[in-house]
Order: sequence, then C-alpha cells, then structure tokens
Amino acid sequence: MSNRFHCVEDFRTESKNRLPRLMFDFIDGAAGNEYASYKNIETLDQIRLLPRVLVNVTHRNLKKRFLEREWGLPFGIAPMGMCDLAWPGTDKSLARASLQHNIPLCHSIAASSSLEDTYERARGNAWFQLYVGASLEKAFSHVKRAQDTGYEVLILTVDVPQVAQRIRDLRNGFKVPFRIGLSQFLDFAKHPNWVIETLIAGVPKTANYSEKNPADLDSAASNGFIRDETRGKVDWNFLQQLRERWMGKLIIKGVLAPQDAVRIKQAGADAIYISNHGGRQLGSAPPAVTRLPLIREALGNNFPLIFDSGIRNGEAIVKALAMGADFVMLGRPFLFASGAYKERGVMRLIELLTDEVSLTLAQLGCKSVEELEPNMIIEN
Repeated sequence: MSNRFHCVEDFRTESKNRLPRLMFDFIDGAAGNEYASYKNIETLDQIRLLPRVLVNVTHRNLKKRFLEREWGLPFGIAPMGMCDLAWPGTDKSLARASLQHNIPLCHSIAASSSLEDTYERARGNAWFQLYVGASLEKAFSHVKRAQDTGYEVLILTVDVPQVAQRIRDLRNGFKVPFRIGLSQFLDFAKHPNWVIETLIAGVPKTANYSEKNPADLDSAASNGFIRDETRGKVDWNFLQQLRERWMGKLIIKGVLAPQDAVRIKQAGADAIYISNHGGRQLGSAPPAVTRLPLIREALGNNFPLIFDSGIRNGEAIVKALAMGADFVMLGRPFLFASGAYKERGVMRLIELLTDEVSLTLAQLGCKSVEELEPNMIIEN
C-alpha cells in the first residue's frame, strides 16, 4: 500500500483526509496569511540546478559527516512539538526511523514523549531542542536533565519570542490544553480511526513539563506547558550562560540575519540553524533559503550550518546543500507521512527522499553529497 505514496504532497493529501481538521490545520498552517510558508516552497522550487554529463555515477554515496559524526543521509528530522497529534505513536516512529537510517532526530521540549524516552529509543541519534519560557530556572533545569540523560547536542530555538497568530488555529479553536466544543466534537466524529487510536494511546500532551498545581485543571491537562507564554527572555546574556553550562555541542536555531549569525558564532555556538520556522512565526519573513548564501558568506566556508523551511523533496535538499548548508532538516513532511500511513509512512518518506537525493546527484554528475557546491546553482 505504501507504493501509492510517491511524493510529499501524496502524504499531505492523505493525512488531510485521515486527520481531524483541527489537527491537520495545526500541522499544515502558518503565521498570518501563510505567505511566508508558501514562499519558502516556491523559492526553493524556482532555484535551478545545472546538469553535468559524462561522469561515471554508478555508485553514489549519500553519507554526510556533520558535527564530528558520519550520518547515513544528509538530512534529518527537525524538532516538532506534540507529534503524536499527527497520529498516536509518531514520536516512537520517528525514533525508530532515526536508528534504522542513521539520521539525527531533534527532540523538542514540547514533544509528546519525554526526553528520556526519546533518548532511550534513538540513543546517540537524538538531539535535544529547548524553548525558554518565562522561567529561566526551569529552562536550565531542562538543560541539566538533558545533559544527565546523555544528550550531546542541544538546539536552542530563538525565533519564537511569542507564538505567532495562526489563523487556522484561531478559527478551529485549537488550544493547549484542548477545549472540546460542538464544532470540535463534530470534527472528531468524522474521523473515528484517529479518535479511537488516540483514546487507546492516551490523549497527547507535552511530556517534558511537570504539573504546576494539581488543582489547576488547565495546568494539569497541559502537563504544565503553557503554549502562549512569553519566550522573549532569551537574549545574549542567556546565550552566554547556556554556553557556559552546556558541555556538548550547541546549535542556535531560527537565524536569518548574517549579523546575528556572526555574533552567535563569536559567542561560542558550534553550529547555526537557518530557518524561518517554516513560515509559522513572521508572515513577512524572507524565504529562509535566500538567507543561506548570505550567512555562509558571513561565516566562511568551514562553520557548520543546518537548514530547514520549505523542503519538500530530494532536489530541494540538494539545492540547500549546494548553496552552503552542511545538513538539512525536514519537519512537516514527517508529520504528513505519519498522519497518512503511520510508521510505514515515515519509513516510506525517507525512502522517497533518499531516492530523490541520489537521482539528483546522478544528474549533476556527483558521486557524493560532499561534492555539491555553489556553482551547481544557476540563475533562472
């Protein structure tokens, strides 16, 4: 049955049919009029690659060395909160996929599974992603907890000072904790398979937060996670403190401005993660891929860069690598895949992306992803 999925859009279409509208729109939606999300994809699609010929590309190597480790593929799984909303067990599926294909899995502090469970499932392939809310003390407790668990890579997300307005969520009444009114009840009633499996597995909630007050029903239902609380306390002083406390690799996610990238490098970060949050934060943000060459130029050829936002196929992965990224992450496509076909969908997506990357290398006359370079990108 998985052979009927041939591209990310196939997964998206099927997940739209299988998921309650509330959940699909939470995954698929973006900030404001969603123009930033659309432009991410459109801009990547419009980038042209120059085919080369008469190169023996019978054997192609997709392995990628990044942060002192060799990975099986040049792409991984971006941090995403409450993945089990896509389908019960999504977190477990992503962990199994990371091990089977030897790719990094970025575990979000807002995940449906605890950071300890994900580390046990994905072992050294798991990276830990941190949001900092109103309490810096709580943030540093999460850092210590991740370090004690064994995580060696920490991703600090800095582009969410406050969760943006997402019109679809507002229209659908999406809140954490959930409020089930008549419209939500009718929405769920149309999708009994998702409802039944969710009830059996347990309603998803953020698993990395302790309950503040058992008498506070909102706090208990969300496990202490407050989605709309300010995250604007993260500043340069916090980054300095985090660098002093965190002994492993430190990645800063959500960077678009070259001047910010230079200062982050000077602050001691080990890598920068270029992203506009998939268009989910600032509706008028530039397409993230347009910032990639500028940040690469500002930081030089050797500083590690990760890229996400708008990746929907293997050619887009190759384009980002050729334009200066050292590694690429995908978010939404993995949730579409899980929503469409559960764990088999996740595995099928990786299979498709792997084939697409390999075929694109062949067209470019490359035997390895390490051979990709900017001169393979041409002006329209």
